[in-house]
Amino acid sequence: MRGKRSKAYRKLMSQYQMSFGFREPYQVLVDAEIVKDATKSKMDLAGGLERTLHGQTKPMITQCSIRHLYKLSAAEFPDKDLAIDTAKRYERRRCNHHELEEPLPEKECIESVVVHNGENKHRYCVATQMPDVRQALRAVPGVPLIYINRSVMIMEAMAPISTIKRERGEMVKFRLGIKDTRPKPANANKRKRDDNDDPMDIDEEEGEGKGEGEGEGEGEEKKKKKKQRGPKGPNPLSVKKKKKPEAPRPKDEGAAARPPKKDAGASGAAKADGESSTQEKRKRRRKHGKGNAGEEDGAAGGEDKASGESKVPEVET
Repeated sequence: MRGKRSKAYRKLMSQYQMSFGFREPYQVLVDAEIVKDATKSKMDLAGGLERTLHGQTKPMITQCSIRHLYKLSAAEFPDKDLAIDTAKRYERRRCNHHELEEPLPEKECIESVVVHNGENKHRYCVATQMPDVRQALRAVPGVPLIYINRSVMIMEAMAPISTIKRERGEMVKFRLGIKDTRPKPANANKRKRDDNDDPMDIDEEEGEGKGEGEGEGEGEEKKKKKKQRGPKGPNPLSVKKKKKPEAPRPKDEGAAARPPKKDAGASGAAKADGESSTQEKRKRRRKHGKGNAGEEDGAAGGEDKASGESKVPEVET
């Protein structure tokens, strides 16, 4: 089987599973004609069905189809015995037509088995070589159809009525939303308080419920305490700190804190008086320094004169 066709068949069967509830092993209803063609081409019918449907299969054949194989003549179909042996390996599907003297046509028999109230109730896959049977079953939603073409097993695309039903089912699921499959807590079935209920009776019921599910309630509280995952905030060390807003000062306090302004004229006179006083102090220091220096010089000169008179060199005679 080509890879592209195999992928298409796998996708098609997954759609049948999701929309129409097909499950493995797939029940495949075969007719006498496809058994004859598989015997002519020496083809493994059961293996081909498993490769086509991509899963385990359960081939089945109706009582009327088996009777049609027995009615074949050796001149008409030389491999009659081999075809009958192959059909005997499959599960016999009761169609309740065995009481009739002649078997029903395979179209009527297969339709009576597959179609119930316009639906494929038992989820049969039908493998048939008769075009009129496939044409009739295309009007029934959810019936996979299989046939053999030149020793190649082919599965037909989904019929338009099946596609419409699948799309409607998807829209219904979309509108309803995804159902919550999580397990409900133990207190979910507790009777809710109504306006006409007596509050004392409800309190007693709640007290009894607490004694039974006390351990379960603690586990649920721990689960609730777990942090919810979500977008994390920025690193606090890399974030600039917010400036604290300064409290506005009242006007009276600001005025009291500021020193009173001085007049320009008074300040100028004070500066002039200060300069004159500093100049006088400097002059006094200079004069005082000169007087001390003169007294020191005079004392030193008198000492030199006295020493000079006493130290007169003697002249030799």
